[in-house]
Amino acid sequence: MIPAAFDYVAPTSVADALAALAEHGDDAKVLAGGQSLIPILRMRLNTPETVVDLGRIEELRGIREDGDAIVIGAMTPYADVLGSDLVREHLGLLYKAVAEVADPQIRRRGTIGGALVHADPAGDVGAPALALGAEFVITGQGGERTVPAEEFFRDLFETAVEDGELLTAVRFPRHTGWGSHYEKFVRVAHQWSIVAVAAAVRVEGGTIAEARVGLTNMGATPLRAKAVEEALVGKELTEDAVAEACAAAAEGTRPPTDLNGDSDYRRHLATVLTRRAVLAAAGG
Repeated sequence: MIPAAFDYVAPTSVADALAALAEHGDDAKVLAGGQSLIPILRMRLNTPETVVDLGRIEELRGIREDGDAIVIGAMTPYADVLGSDLVREHLGLLYKAVAEVADPQIRRRGTIGGALVHADPAGDVGAPALALGAEFVITGQGGERTVPAEEFFRDLFETAVEDGELLTAVRFPRHTGWGSHYEKFVRVAHQWSIVAVAAAVRVEGGTIAEARVGLTNMGATPLRAKAVEEALVGKELTEDAVAEACAAAAEGTRPPTDLNGDSDYRRHLATVLTRRAVLAAAGG
């Protein structure tokens, strides 16, 4: 299907992009990598009068160090995240999750910021961002504000980015030396996650000192498995101890029911996958 006609704006600065959004208001949609928006336009599920393309704004791209954080520009493609030594060394969980996103073609075009603002609960970036304690830099005409990950995802496809604002960067605290793993369950290659678990673990002397666990597609937003995190701390790194702690993985979740499985099936999957992810993370 062909999209409905729309005007096209391609600003070269954040200020110009914000001005375009202010001018066109509710009739405008933001285009990042386009891997979510373009199919929606083609199916005419959304018919904006104006599309504001962020692809020419170089200040929104790149990965850099900033004190104890690694900062990733919102328009940085997945492929650049995978090619970054900083990400590999300090954000292993993000690296492993991004490696599971779709296929190489989509990873060349799709952007980390676009995925986070789209906020599909089955997407592979939200749970790692939540588990790693990311902070989201949101810019409007009144200036910048920073929102912690736990306040960024508000509901299904809804985030803290308000009308007339842009997500401009994501700040990730370094997790240097932490083991990590992203355990994704799908029926066919390159599918959206049926359920996935993002786990980052710091082990000291055979004991789990810290643990961070994020859940994909177990509710309307990415979720933290806080009961699991708390239960893991101080546990010896044995299969039985980890399995006992991970039994609470689905606690407080509201997974969907669809053609891929019902909510009870997903709760069972979450428990199994969390145990696998934590053990794999603890092993390096």
